[in-house]
Amino acid sequence: MAAKKRQEIEFRYYEIPQNEPCMALLGEAWIRPYGMDSLHFHNYMEIGYCYDGVGDMVLDEQTIPYKKDMFTVIPKNFPHNTASDHMSLSSWEYLFIDVEAFLREVYREDSLYAEDLAAIINNRAWAVDALQYPEPAELIKRIMDEMRYKKEFYTESVKGLQLSLLMNIARMNSGKQIKVRKQSRGVSQISYALHYIGAHYAEELTIGDLAQESHMSETHFRRVFQKIMNMTPSDYLNLVRVQMACEYMKKHTDSMELVAERCGFQSVSTFNRNFKKVLGITPYQWKIHSENYEAKLLNYNISAYKGW
Repeated sequence: MAAKKRQEIEFRYYEIPQNEPCMALLGEAWIRPYGMDSLHFHNYMEIGYCYDGVGDMVLDEQTIPYKKDMFTVIPKNFPHNTASDHMSLSSWEYLFIDVEAFLREVYREDSLYAEDLAAIINNRAWAVDALQYPEPAELIKRIMDEMRYKKEFYTESVKGLQLSLLMNIARMNSGKQIKVRKQSRGVSQISYALHYIGAHYAEELTIGDLAQESHMSETHFRRVFQKIMNMTPSDYLNLVRVQMACEYMKKHTDSMELVAERCGFQSVSTFNRNFKKVLGITPYQWKIHSENYEAKLLNYNISAYKGW
């Protein structure tokens, strides 16, 4: 009997515009049929609001019917997908929030509290009716309107609303009386490792560290990671480091030695070798022709896509 083909999972990454509190995908472009092509995950938390339409929201291995006036809260690195009924039109709008960076800024004097709070907020994925949780639903719509019209002082307003929204999500996740979905199988088996890589990519990491975060033996972790991600843990770590190096070089003019150090590479030669393995060019060549990055990264075997 032929082995069942493993479903592809896509990494769709975004960049929050500089000096913006979040990224908002708004308007008529998001009135569309949503298809069941493949699960995907993002580098930021995705918050969606359904204004019209019906279909299914897939959260890892759980399928939840959606309809008008439902919202979703999906942590970064959490596999999900939206499928409208019979490819009919659905109207969604989305916010993408860098939860960790935002909380570090808010709680500058208490980084440990910011880290613990981010862990609570990122603990679960939700697809729920706005009537069940009216306060976060209203906050989501208010943030979207602030980002839509961008009136005077909108960034300050969004930051305040965003903090209130994240506190509401923390309450949703910590309420013992609420029946919530718990991560069990699929990509969620390695979600702690994915989060850990995202937070600590600049540090010296071992596969043993990542296995420990996932509560597995190193041998079992390597096997599970390879099966789920279609790449080794080391290759994924280097992909993240290369991506972050590109983001860093967009904003700074530091030497390659410093870029390598800031992004977790032990030497410039290691940086160059892994950068070229992922993108096919050296960091210096990329810096001169940075447009190569977007096209080449899409071809990498993890199936990485920018945005939708």
